[in-house]
Amino acid sequence: MAKTHAFELLTKNASETPVDFDVAAVFGSDATLKSWCTTRLTGRADVTDVDGQTARWMDLNDELSTASLFDMGEKRTLVVRDADKFVSNHRTELEAFLGKSGSAARLVLQLESLASNTKVYKSIDKSHLLVNCSGEPGKKSGVTAAVRRKFLTGFVADRHQTKLANQAADALVEMLGDDIGFLDTEIAKLSLYLPPGETIDETMVRDIVAGWQGKTVWQITEAIASGDAAEALKQLDKLIAGGQPAIALLPQIAWSLRRLGLATAAHLQAERSGRRRRLEDSLASAGITRPHEITRAIADMKRMKRAKASQLLPWLLDADLRLKGTHSADGRDRFLLEQFVMRLAST
Repeated sequence: MAKTHAFELLTKNASETPVDFDVAAVFGSDATLKSWCTTRLTGRADVTDVDGQTARWMDLNDELSTASLFDMGEKRTLVVRDADKFVSNHRTELEAFLGKSGSAARLVLQLESLASNTKVYKSIDKSHLLVNCSGEPGKKSGVTAAVRRKFLTGFVADRHQTKLANQAADALVEMLGDDIGFLDTEIAKLSLYLPPGETIDETMVRDIVAGWQGKTVWQITEAIASGDAAEALKQLDKLIAGGQPAIALLPQIAWSLRRLGLATAAHLQAERSGRRRRLEDSLASAGITRPHEITRAIADMKRMKRAKASQLLPWLLDADLRLKGTHSADGRDRFLLEQFVMRLAST
C-alpha cells in the first residue's frame, strides 16, 4: 500500500473514514503517536490486544483466521503491542504470512523500530502499510519542523477546542522537546485558561508552561554558568523526581546555553578573521538583545570562561545524540544528563 507518517495519517482523512489495510506496522519512539495511529487504524472494529513479549505465532495465526460476528462493517483487528520481540522470534512465519493475500482479520504491529533492510519491512512497504511515529523532524522520520508545527496547531489544538499560534508551538517544542504526549498535555492545560476557540500565544506559553519547572531549569542554568555543580545537580534531581524525563529536560536546559554557545562561536569566528567585535554584537547575533539579558549573558560567559564556552555547542549536540541513542534507556538517560551538567558546571 504505502509508507506514511503519523502526522499525515492522523490529519489527511476524516477520522470516521475507515483506513483500508490488512497489515500495518506502526513504529517509532513516540508512544502517543503510536496510540493515536492505532486508534485511527482500528476505527470501530472489534479489537483484540496481544502482548508481543509473550505472544506465540500459533495463537496469533488462529486469531487472524477468525472473523468477528460484530465487525460493524470493518474487519476484526489484532493489535500486537511491544511487538519487537515477537517479530524477532517469529520472523520466518511473519514473512510467509505477509506474502499471502488477505486474512479474516487485520494485523497491527506496534514497534519501537523496524529496520528498512529486513524482509518484513520490505514486504509491508510493498503490499501493506508502514506508519512512522517519530515526533522528531529529519531525514529519518521524513517530516520537517514546519509539518510538525502544522500538526500541533491543527490536529492537537483541535483536540482541545483551542487555537495555537505558530510561535507558541515553536516555544513549546523548544521548552519540552519532541515528545507529542508532553506537548499534547501542555496544550490541554493551556486551553483551560481560555474560552473555547481562543488562541494560545507565545507569551502565554512562556509564562504558564515554565511554572516551577521553568524556574528550576533557570536555577540549573544559573548554577552551571556560575560553576556550582552541587546546586545544579540538586535542582536537576527535583525535576527528575517530579516526573520529568531526561529527554524532555535537555531542550529546556539547552535553550539558554545554546544561545551562549552561538554567541561564543560568532565571537571566535570574528577573532579568527582578524576583526574586532564587541561582545554585545556577538550576543545580538545569537538573539540576546534585551539589556538585562545582555548583562546577565556577559556575566555568565565571563564566569564560564572561553575554553568552556567554546565547547557548549559540541557538548549540547553530543548529549542530544546520546539521549536519543546509546543512553535512551531509563537510568542511562539520567546518568548522561547528570554527567553533562557536571561537565558544564565543574570549575
